Amino acid sequence: MAETTGSCVSLYIATGVVTVTVLLLYIRRAKSSPAEPHPRDTVMLHQLGKGVHAPSISPFVLKLETYLRMSNIPYKNLFDKKMSSKGKTPWIEYNGEQVPDSEFCIEYLNAKFNVDLNSKFSQSDRAIGRAFRKLAEEDVYWYIGLSRCVYDRHRTIFSRLGLRWLIRKILERKALTSAWHHGIGRHSETEVTHIAVGDLKALSDFIGDKRFLLGDTPCQEDCAVFGILAQVVWQMPGSDGERAVNEKYANLRRYCVRIKDKYWPDWDDRVLESV
Repeated sequence: MAETTGSCVSLYIATGVVTVTVLLLYIRRAKSSPAEPHPRDTVMLHQLGKGVHAPSISPFVLKLETYLRMSNIPYKNLFDKKMSSKGKTPWIEYNGEQVPDSEFCIEYLNAKFNVDLNSKFSQSDRAIGRAFRKLAEEDVYWYIGLSRCVYDRHRTIFSRLGLRWLIRKILERKALTSAWHHGIGRHSETEVTHIAVGDLKALSDFIGDKRFLLGDTPCQEDCAVFGILAQVVWQMPGSDGERAVNEKYANLRRYCVRIKDKYWPDWDDRVLESV
């Protein structure tokens, strides 16, 4: 028993050393890259590289970039993989100011550029929009992460991105740990999927035949809902979520296609594999 315990401890230590080594090399490489000059009065959007079938595998990158396009705010992408002060991506810089977290970025830009994409909607509509954004970002998001990192045995999207086995294992461990502490990771795969499909049904029922979340005009929350749903529609091949939006809730796919066609004319140039 002592030998088994010692072996486990050694394995954890070795895994930790490798993980730290990989992260240090990654950080060192990022720091050694020459910084690009930042033009004034232009939002610098820090993010990861291209996605497989969508411009990013991060729903929050799609959310923030869709918002910038919807608001006609000048911006430039920096695919530098650098993390914000909170250790997250995406984040923005504007005339020397740094803002982390997609939602805080949007609040900052609303104030800075006097933007209000919700101006045509009532307080009640805004509350409903916020509730559906939270549903997407707090529930469906976890399903996406667990599906990619854990439930998909072949790690399809990560494999197509060329991520090595070690990186995929690190992402799996991080997803499991984060989901466990959140609480949703304590459910089985079947239960988590059941929750997510129920959320997709709620979104489908509410959107119905409307063009956008709250009607014929897009609102701010459409950016976030699109960012989440686009992952399910295009970047979760073979998953129950993908089958749901293709077979049961096809209006969600049509919703995503409408936003893509309206705000992403360069979509095919921003993806690794067109669909």
